[in-house]
Amino acid sequence: MHSCLLIVDVQNDFCPGGALAVPKGDEVVPVINRLAARFDNVVLTQDWHPRGHASFASSHPGKKPFETIDLAYGKQVLWPDHCVQGTRGAAFHANLHTEKAQLVVRKGFHRDIDSYSAFLEADRETTTGLAGFLKEKGFRQLFVCGLATDFCVAWTALDGRATGFEVTVIEDACRAIDLEGSLERAWAQMGTAGVKRVKSDSAGS
Repeated sequence: MHSCLLIVDVQNDFCPGGALAVPKGDEVVPVINRLAARFDNVVLTQDWHPRGHASFASSHPGKKPFETIDLAYGKQVLWPDHCVQGTRGAAFHANLHTEKAQLVVRKGFHRDIDSYSAFLEADRETTTGLAGFLKEKGFRQLFVCGLATDFCVAWTALDGRATGFEVTVIEDACRAIDLEGSLERAWAQMGTAGVKRVKSDSAGS
């Protein structure tokens, strides 16, 4: 009862055919569904950007996706327009079982701030409220899965550890973008922070 499965951004735009598709991103869906059936406590996150978001390359004339710019809070990778509020791309994958979710945390809805982590936005000051929810529920252990390993999953896992939770990433229930070595760096950072790494057959409540 003290464990929670945190499912990160399993949305159409991050799956094959989507605007910012993670390679083989849809392969996590059946794995996550099996996991969710074993957990009493499930939380979902959902990328939820307004049109013209600061992280979109289209918002910066002359810039292309995957270039980096400086915003008020620091370096920002520019992305293709994705997970725009109310669009099909922002919806959860149709085959994802969401009925057990106690909470859906929407992130990235502030126009001028990107948000990878389920806990803190990219300015590292604006909170989502997730930490308070989890602590009030008495959860101590988080199992994190979803998309993408090297961005939203990793940032969520690292912030979960910094907030005081025991965090485990279920590696076969994640897929990565792997942009210029980002996956290797993410696993190294998570390992240094004390984030555990397991396969789905050994994760459960």
